[in-house]
Amino acid sequence: MSLEIKICGLSTMDALLAATAGGASHAGFIFFAKSPRHVTPEMAAPLAARAREKGVQPVAVTVDADDSKLDAIVEAVQPAMLQLHGAESPGRVVDLKARYGLPVMKAFAVSVPADLDRLGPYAGVADRFLLDARPPRGSDLPGGNGVSFDWSLLERLPAGTPYMLSGGLNADNIAEALAIADPPGIDVSSGVESGPGVKDSALIEAFLLAVAEAQEDRRTAAVGV
Repeated sequence: MSLEIKICGLSTMDALLAATAGGASHAGFIFFAKSPRHVTPEMAAPLAARAREKGVQPVAVTVDADDSKLDAIVEAVQPAMLQLHGAESPGRVVDLKARYGLPVMKAFAVSVPADLDRLGPYAGVADRFLLDARPPRGSDLPGGNGVSFDWSLLERLPAGTPYMLSGGLNADNIAEALAIADPPGIDVSSGVESGPGVKDSALIEAFLLAVAEAQEDRRTAAVGV
């Protein structure tokens, strides 16, 4: 299976097109007012439509959103997936999957081995996980803080766990992250920004190129060439 790549927190067409041109598989749109990457359903709708045209899956990212807010997002954006970045319970995940007929990715903060135990009740309920670094002290954002965690902790995950690795990834460290964690998917947000919430097309291109180069290096090493 090829590596899934999500560029998250998109809010402009230029950034979206940089993501689609560079090989991203998913485009994330954040519906959380506290985030500098916040977009409204009306802002995200044309971006999501263009993503679909390019064969890229739009992902709606929310934090403990109620049904009325989610109804508006799903109707306007028509996401391919919901990403829940709050304290949503397994029952809430089940309810939302039934309500919208969409797969759900549940996010978890990771800093110590015990944090991975929290995935257990969601196994077989959430379609995949997003594993992000625990927010630094003083931050009221559940993600997009530009910090990473010890990727070697992911060795404890059961084989075949569907997840995306997130937290502090950028063009300079993505090769190391892939070598250590070997994740099935990756998610980047602040690592391709020139300022909080300001996606930089050149940084997106550089990140995606670094991913491609790292993958090629690993393939070459695997065959001993």
